[in-house]
Formats: sequence, C-alpha cells, structure tokens
Amino acid sequence: MTKETIEQVLKFRDERNWKQFHNPKDLAISISLEAAELLEVFQWSAEDVRCEEKKDKIREELADVLNYCILMADTCGLDMDEIIQEKIKKNAEKYPVEKAYGHKEKYTEL
Repeated sequence: MTKETIEQVLKFRDERNWKQFHNPKDLAISISLEAAELLEVFQWSAEDVRCEEKKDKIREELADVLNYCILMADTCGLDMDEIIQEKIKKNAEKYPVEKAYGHKEKYTEL
C-alpha cells in the first residue's frame, strides 16, 4: 500500500469531517463488520476456495476492510509499514521455513 493511497483515504475522511467519529472501538467494530461482509461472499458456496466468479464483490469488501484498517492505524498513531514488518518478523520466528514449509498447523503444533 502506498503512502499516496493512505493519504487519499485520510483526505476522504477529513473532507467529510468524519475523524470525530473514529475511535478505536468503533473502527475495530467496523473492521469486523466489513470482514464479515467479505466472508459472506463465500457463504453457502460449494466451491468456497475459488474466487474467480466473485472477484468484483471480493474487491469491494476487501477495500472496505483495508480502508478501515488505515483509519484505525491513523487513529491509534501506528505506522502501517512498521507494524506489518514487525508482524512478519514475529511470524518468521514462530513459523521457521524448515518447520512450517508445506504445513498448515499452528506454530504451537509444529
């Protein structure tokens, strides 16, 4: 995600004076609700691992989730690149390639 994209999301919010409504609790709820809408795309699907026919709806719902994540990071004063890089590092420690390669188990089971 580019800095320009993040700035566009924040500008959209600021132009509408919506920052006043964005607190961590409500943004976390919004992330969860939008993630549920993304999950709904696959509800009652016989082929729940495919996305070709659902890409337009997936794009829309995933964008909503990401937009709320940008707003949450901004509200909490978090740098998205920094927190993602930190999480990648932690996951690399939990899931070393030699143990995790080709396995789906949680790190506690490897």
